Amino acid sequence: MTKISRRNIIKVTGAAGASMLPFAKTAEGASTPAEMHQHRHSLPVAETVAETAATPPSAGTGDAHATYLYFNNEEAAFIEAAVARLIPKDEQWDGALEAGVPNYMDKQLAGAWGAGERLYRSGPWQSGAPGQGYQLPFTPAELFRTALTSINKSLAQTPFAKMSADQQDNFLSSLEKGGTDLGGVPSEIFFEHLWQCTLEGFFSDPVYGGNRNMVSWRMIGFPGAYASYYDLVDQHGIKVDREPMSLAQDVHGHVHVDPNIPARSP
Repeated sequence: MTKISRRNIIKVTGAAGASMLPFAKTAEGASTPAEMHQHRHSLPVAETVAETAATPPSAGTGDAHATYLYFNNEEAAFIEAAVARLIPKDEQWDGALEAGVPNYMDKQLAGAWGAGERLYRSGPWQSGAPGQGYQLPFTPAELFRTALTSINKSLAQTPFAKMSADQQDNFLSSLEKGGTDLGGVPSEIFFEHLWQCTLEGFFSDPVYGGNRNMVSWRMIGFPGAYASYYDLVDQHGIKVDREPMSLAQDVHGHVHVDPNIPARSP
């Protein structure tokens, strides 16, 4: 297999867009997301939301600024360890954990998206063709809680967060491969959601709780939500070499989070 760099794969991933990636071909020989995170690293719930722990768990190593609203302690441990394998830190760039991706996912699951605010919810709940999209009766929050409860129960002897890196990679690959029922959620569907949310949290605007310090934008050279390109509009093929800017960033570089967005940025 051709030797590939983490930066090149993530750069291709970011440019392509999260909506196209869960089962797309990836760069230079890595054919699936699980294979991609393995190669990249080797180089440089049955409860309702209200029934989770009474005291919301604090985020782990990757997100010391946040308190989880949705994830309980066991769920947070799995998510933090999983995203750290899907987009790991290397000698140059922070990975998904350090970029606050679990915080992004937690706030999305605790909000309108997690509640399925815009999902069709009247059935029939039947297996559909691949082109028909999502067909399960679960909201995103229900899907994650159900799947994570099943996973953590099956891994009671050796929790995912305590596995070796190779064991974690193998487990994630088994989820992606499919064929396992996670309390009514097919494992490949859960992996698809986990992977897409990881990408979104890593590449989205920091106003939504991930991409801390705009690390992914710096890595791929994306300038962010710059207000005016008037002086560059008639220039083509040039590199925009400037510091990235958030949607909520003022002229002093401070990010002012909309109070209606339940996330926290540094």
